[in-house]
Amino acid sequence: MISRKMWTIDDFDIGRPLGKGKFGSVFLARYKAERTIVALKVLFKEQIRKHNVVHQVVREIEIQHHLLHPNILRLKGFFHDKQRVYIILEYAEAGELYTRLKKKGKLEEPEAARYVRQLADALAYCHDKQVIHRDIKPENILIDGKGNLKIADFGWAVVSAHSRRETICGTLDYLPPEMISGHTHDSTVDNWAVGVLLFEMLVGRPPFEYPDQAATLQAIMKCRFAIPSFVSAGPTDLIRRLVVKEPCMRLSIAGILAHPWIVTMAKLPIIHKPEPTATASSASQVTQSSTE
Repeated sequence: MISRKMWTIDDFDIGRPLGKGKFGSVFLARYKAERTIVALKVLFKEQIRKHNVVHQVVREIEIQHHLLHPNILRLKGFFHDKQRVYIILEYAEAGELYTRLKKKGKLEEPEAARYVRQLADALAYCHDKQVIHRDIKPENILIDGKGNLKIADFGWAVVSAHSRRETICGTLDYLPPEMISGHTHDSTVDNWAVGVLLFEMLVGRPPFEYPDQAATLQAIMKCRFAIPSFVSAGPTDLIRRLVVKEPCMRLSIAGILAHPWIVTMAKLPIIHKPEPTATASSASQVTQSSTE
């Protein structure tokens, strides 16, 4: 944990770039006072204002800073100057799951099961605090040096004291039918995304991949996809239980953690057991000001 203080860029040694986005870049950095390695996300205020995403940046900081789970990327602090916003993040040495998938093509079942279990564990924690991520995809999942999954990028996340939302957000390949149709949605959008991600990890592509956007949207609305025969019965069953048109029919996060294929293949302890229901007070605990 980085000690409390008002930071400036001079407190850090800046290393190589780790990634580049529309609004800035992420750099490997060292906090001089403690000689700790971090990832420093640098965002340009002008670009943030130009694209009207100030609220997303604020939301990302407010939500992620208060989430403490081994499979959620730790947001250690933030500061800003006249031109930039700096977000101090835990460094995940192995980088994005997206890069790993591009390199390997697809993953073996034990590795995919391990990631799904860790993802479900982290989502159980989020949902119990009424946090919906809403943008689970390979680009937003990082892997640390020990092969553990870390959920990142909470820019589309929301703390919802009310159970249903209407905002359309996320990436097309991972959008569930209720978002596309403009209907209200709840935390089960994350459950859908877990199923889509599992498919992509095992097959090497998303289940709804068509040449044009219209065809992709139509396939999602009809929940029309085929699982290749080389995918075994266990993950096939799990995908079919998650990638379901009706949100209320999707397998719960607790159901994912208890699924026989996950229990058999992942062989990891469950860190956070899902609570039966989320409470209004848990939402306030996430959003209240922190002194860290």
